[in-house]
Amino acid sequence: MDSQKNAEIIARIKYLMKEMGMRQVQFAQRIGVDTSNLSKYLNAHMPLSDSFLNRLVVNLGVSKEWLIDGTDLPFGKTPVRIDSGSAPAVANGETGTPVYDVDATAGTASGRNELFATENIVGWVNLPNVSPHCRIVRVSGDSMAPVIMDGDFVAVREVSNLNQIYWGQIYIVQLDDYRLVKYVRRHTDPNMVVLRSENPNYDDMDVRRSDIHEMLLVQHVLHLNSRL
Repeated sequence: MDSQKNAEIIARIKYLMKEMGMRQVQFAQRIGVDTSNLSKYLNAHMPLSDSFLNRLVVNLGVSKEWLIDGTDLPFGKTPVRIDSGSAPAVANGETGTPVYDVDATAGTASGRNELFATENIVGWVNLPNVSPHCRIVRVSGDSMAPVIMDGDFVAVREVSNLNQIYWGQIYIVQLDDYRLVKYVRRHTDPNMVVLRSENPNYDDMDVRRSDIHEMLLVQHVLHLNSRL
């Protein structure tokens, strides 16, 4: 593995640590490696081994394609089948992924904090491959059909760095007057992005990056059985 690729992988590992809010000691314990060896890996004092990278994939559920090549999503975007006719089945215990009884595509920028207000939580679910660090919200409209149908739920993660975009992935994008669920594509102007729908009846939107207040990465689409 050449030094450039090695540096890129290390940067992605550090990104994981930041997103998971873990220090080196905690991260080393999570993936089952010696803390001193992790430090050597992160400082390029020891070459990255297949065994070490596989530990990240297995213990964190991270996408190997993303880890090695920077493609795909860090944790993948996996469709999940829900057995309810109207919403994910929830439990009252505060464990698992929180489910919010809100429409992610409704509201203005000023109402963003209300989206994840505690009083909007209707319960928690434990679903395969869905991280408890995600938040589950409802989506309305048909602009992303058939990938996301009207009334489906999505598991999202908040993005701390708006300059780090996984091009071609689905985001909830918060603008001044509304939220949109779209693919975010690269624009020829680096100061802008293209917001693209799955439904061909909707045109692309060119948006200035400075006009984006918040972005939520859609990691899982929760399709309801009533639509299958």
